[in-house]
Amino acid sequence: MIEVKTEGKIIKSWCEKPDDTALRQAINLARLPFIYKHVALMPDTHAGYGMPIGGVIACEGVVIPNAVGVDIGCGVLAVKTSLKDIDRSDLKNILGIIRKNVPVGFEHRKERQAIPKLPACAPVCEKEYENAERQLGTLGGGNHFIEIQKGSDNYIWYIIHSGSRNLGKKVADHYNRLAKELNSKARSSV
Repeated sequence: MIEVKTEGKIIKSWCEKPDDTALRQAINLARLPFIYKHVALMPDTHAGYGMPIGGVIACEGVVIPNAVGVDIGCGVLAVKTSLKDIDRSDLKNILGIIRKNVPVGFEHRKERQAIPKLPACAPVCEKEYENAERQLGTLGGGNHFIEIQKGSDNYIWYIIHSGSRNLGKKVADHYNRLAKELNSKARSSV
């Protein structure tokens, strides 16, 4: 872990070389008066929209919708298998099956997937339900991936970093718009 001193709070970075924009964003966050203790940067940190993706902050007395970012629903999953070795040709076959069956980037599934309806309290999800039916089990683009690798424990692991498939951006935009409206009303003279 690297510590970066700033005019405000300290930045603790588990990313050895954060890009300049992500570091500038972290420094700007560290200057905010309501940041609690420090700003943290995870190993996959990269520039976001004012807040580095892979950045973590705790705040006192405020909520910042954009601190969550546009990857709401983006996730990482690691699954340890019982295998300690995998034949190279088997690995190629597995990766070929994954490439054939898991849409990536802007690609969606041709067939709708059965997913439960969400409660009415999730307005963005209601609007995006049909897109979700074709995106369930897809990967996304950018820094999202599926890997098969041997861990330091000598077991074979499957690792998936999936995207929010634009749903996260729409959720973030919706709640950011609501936050701006509330902020505007709070400052109103009425």
